[in-house]
Amino acid sequence: MFLVMGITGVGGATARHLLAQGKKVRALVRDREKALSWANRGVELVDGDWNDSAAIERALEGVEGAFVMLPPVWAPSPDYKEAKGVIASYVEALTKAAPPRVVALSSMGANRTSGHGVIAALSLLEQDFRELTSPVAFVRAGGFFENFLFGLQVAQGGTLPAFYNPTNRKSTMVATNDIGAEFATLLTGPTWSGQRIVELGSMVSADEVAEQLGEVLNLDVKAFAIPRAGWAEALEQFGIPKGHSGPAEEMYEAVNAGWMDLGVAGTEHVAGTTSARAVFEAASNVNG
Repeated sequence: MFLVMGITGVGGATARHLLAQGKKVRALVRDREKALSWANRGVELVDGDWNDSAAIERALEGVEGAFVMLPPVWAPSPDYKEAKGVIASYVEALTKAAPPRVVALSSMGANRTSGHGVIAALSLLEQDFRELTSPVAFVRAGGFFENFLFGLQVAQGGTLPAFYNPTNRKSTMVATNDIGAEFATLLTGPTWSGQRIVELGSMVSADEVAEQLGEVLNLDVKAFAIPRAGWAEALEQFGIPKGHSGPAEEMYEAVNAGWMDLGVAGTEHVAGTTSARAVFEAASNVNG
């Protein structure tokens, strides 16, 4: 039995890979209705919230391993209290239950402690999890190809807006399918002691993503770097409240400064195998 957090989001990819291996999966859910499709696939649902350490502890009972992540907060409080609350719940539950292994979703850039915006939450997670007695693997994933899925609609005109500048500069990117595959491998593979850090993804440019999107749309698509002065407005269009886009802007500045590149000392590296093209194709088939 393996606990998977965030099963209705990124955790779903991990659950799919574990179920494909014939493993049993348990999920902590706040809303059973949203997770009904997982229950129908045999996933055991435990009611609870990210901030409820007692519920997390119940969900950890008897598991061989746990996949944990932070709920994404694109407009965090200045002191990152949202992340700190969830991390404290995790630490309390993981200290009491101490599963045989813990794998945590982190991000490229989490090795830094400042100047990287929303990634700060994951730096805090890594920092506090280092106190756990269980073997822990931090998987620092690159930027998700899925963040470009809006391009299936907007790129019909031949351009894909991007915060990456210049658009030909490569940074670490990955598909959520590869994230799920790597976590399933870590949870079910050989044991380890202490802490491991895995960098997950491959170096890809916005130009390459646009080209692969164009192949799926059967159009000539070019990446377009959104001017820095227009970032706040663009992020608001993605749903971030007006006046709260600073942390997201800071993250993209860190990406463009090269802070999300592969090769941090003391890390392992796993390359992605799912292309941006495959992500676009899968989404267009579902929507089509």
